[in-house]
Amino acid sequence: MSGTVNFRGYALRELNALDRLVGLLSRLPGVGKKSAGRMAYHILDGDPSYARLLAEELAGLHQAIRRCGVCGSFTETDPCPICSDSSRDRSLICVVERAQDVRVIEESGEFRGLFHVLGGLIAPLEGIGPGDLSIGQLLNRLREGKVRELILAVNPTVEGDTTALYLQKLLKDFDVEVTRLASGLPVGGDLEYADRLTLSRSFRGRVKL
Repeated sequence: MSGTVNFRGYALRELNALDRLVGLLSRLPGVGKKSAGRMAYHILDGDPSYARLLAEELAGLHQAIRRCGVCGSFTETDPCPICSDSSRDRSLICVVERAQDVRVIEESGEFRGLFHVLGGLIAPLEGIGPGDLSIGQLLNRLREGKVRELILAVNPTVEGDTTALYLQKLLKDFDVEVTRLASGLPVGGDLEYADRLTLSRSFRGRVKL
């Protein structure tokens, strides 16, 4: 492969295969060039069958995984296993920013209700408004009248606070209790990196808005 390859505005000019791989890996969140280099050399030093399997999984990822038509989480089946599970408490909906937050909360073992993925947070400076989130779908779920509590599990950041305040005002006419994760999550922290004990305390210490 030669010439210039553009990846979302990132140009990989006249690089060999290893350099191109390092450049692409370094685009992943939390991965710098040094970490990307270690990954690339690990793959290169390892069994070629692993590299082929990894490439196949990456190539087919977008075809195999889709958004759940109910909660918006990533899944291979629609609706997802959580939404399809009749043993879940359908009177509880936990609202999260991203699909990966669902997995974090599930691994805590603290919550047995349903989820709703907003797909982001309200951030006016970045041009993200309420219309860019799946708030409309959330309201449709609430109109079914089966939900008694809505738990806002958004990160305690400026964007998270803005989104929580907007939802609180929007839902004041609905017959549903709106709560938010409280103690345990640090201000400015990220839900994705919270440990199990922190999440457990946050759920138990949630407060009414």
